[in-house]
Amino acid sequence: MEKVISEVNDGPDKSFEIVGIALNTNEEGIKECQGIPVVSEVTDMYDYVCKNVVDEVLLNLNYPSDKFDQIVETLVNIGITVDIKLNIKFNGGTQEFGHINGTKIIRTSANTVTITEMALKRAMDICAGIVGCLVTGILFIFVAPAIKIADPKGPVFFGQKRVGRNGRTFTIYKFRSMYVDAEERKKELMAKNKMEGLMFKMDADPRIIGSGPDGTRKGLGYYLRHLSIDEFPNFWSILKGDMSLVGTRPPTMDEYNQYELHHKSRL
Repeated sequence: MEKVISEVNDGPDKSFEIVGIALNTNEEGIKECQGIPVVSEVTDMYDYVCKNVVDEVLLNLNYPSDKFDQIVETLVNIGITVDIKLNIKFNGGTQEFGHINGTKIIRTSANTVTITEMALKRAMDICAGIVGCLVTGILFIFVAPAIKIADPKGPVFFGQKRVGRNGRTFTIYKFRSMYVDAEERKKELMAKNKMEGLMFKMDADPRIIGSGPDGTRKGLGYYLRHLSIDEFPNFWSILKGDMSLVGTRPPTMDEYNQYELHHKSRL
């Protein structure tokens, strides 16, 4: 274990940071190794991986083949890239040979993209983010006073914590299209939710600014949502790299906390 840590930390590539160690067994109660905390045993590391920012897991184990394969498969299904120091028989995901500062590995992942593909995608996001932010600035001139007139009690923008790539949290911003107590009233309206699973949607939502008591589709909030004008501030998150122009919708914290292991692969 000490050798692997030294190879990763002392090599020329400083893009890797070891945040925790999972041991085969920890009967001796080891707390750390070379300053890196021992966070769990291998068999129960999934809880740590799901609750912390972890991009890759480097496995350096001598497990029986069936148990080893199960560990790799579970991590890949969660959406984690797995680096393996030995050859195994595993047919899921995409496998490729690589190295981390000289340590030879087999990298297994459900979503493998090349550096070139990542650079092109990021360049597209930056260009779209710049243009989108400029358009958002123009829309702000008209939308901001309209929101304050329709509902002077609340702010122009609505901010909400979302979960991005591999558990990273960020704040997403929209032009506010609902009354300030919308999140509190959501619990009262759950019985009218038309979506299955973790998402919430109503045909007539009384929380939208300008809606009638029965949620009649009218008023400023409805048009902001119907024309997707409320979404334009998202371009700021795209420009920062918190989310992408093309990709899955970042879930809310409540939605993410209800995810099962295989749901996390979408992130």
